[in-house]
Amino acid sequence: MQYLRQVWTVAAKDLRSELRTKEALNASLSFALVILLLFSFAFDPTAEMTREISGGLLWLVFAFAGALLLNRSFARELENDCLDVLVTSPVPASALFLGKTVANWLLLLGIEIVCLPVFGVFYNVDWARQPAWLAVVLLLATWGITVIGTMFSALTVNLRLRELMLPMLVYPMLIPCLMAAMQLTTALVAGQAPTGDQLAWLRMLVGFDIIFTALSVTLVETVLIG
Repeated sequence: MQYLRQVWTVAAKDLRSELRTKEALNASLSFALVILLLFSFAFDPTAEMTREISGGLLWLVFAFAGALLLNRSFARELENDCLDVLVTSPVPASALFLGKTVANWLLLLGIEIVCLPVFGVFYNVDWARQPAWLAVVLLLATWGITVIGTMFSALTVNLRLRELMLPMLVYPMLIPCLMAAMQLTTALVAGQAPTGDQLAWLRMLVGFDIIFTALSVTLVETVLIG
């Protein structure tokens, strides 16, 4: 119980800090909306092909916007040596990591919720066909993005070119997660409930989240303390 309180304390601190300044949130949301607008000029929203690749377009936007948001996760703690204080505090490194991951997850979900209706208007996509399954995919895939992104944010926090290194490290690791999310989202937009091969993608998404969450929680102390 105390461990969960520590996780939520760190998450609440990060949420308050970001909502007070809105630096990363505004940048990520603005970037996502601009990319959605630019993509809408490149594809015909009335074409069937556009609806077939809608899942891919959407998750590419979320991955790009997520990198901007996640890059600030540990970087904001560098000022006044706040990161050193957090690392040496009684809070376990795993609780610190999970708290930051939960905060990033909630912030990225907020960006996605704003982008979904905009994407539906620009690309003539109906999101109401399988809303429950779509919510499950959003929650699972967004957790996969944030857990990997937060881990590599901790790994690159002291690098001079962390804004460049973070996407280079994160995107290759996210390929299985993004592939599963793209396949599932495209099928759900078409009104198809997950069956057969789609259930295999869903299981892969769940497995991805479990494996990389466990690995990150195990290795984060080494990453932060050395």
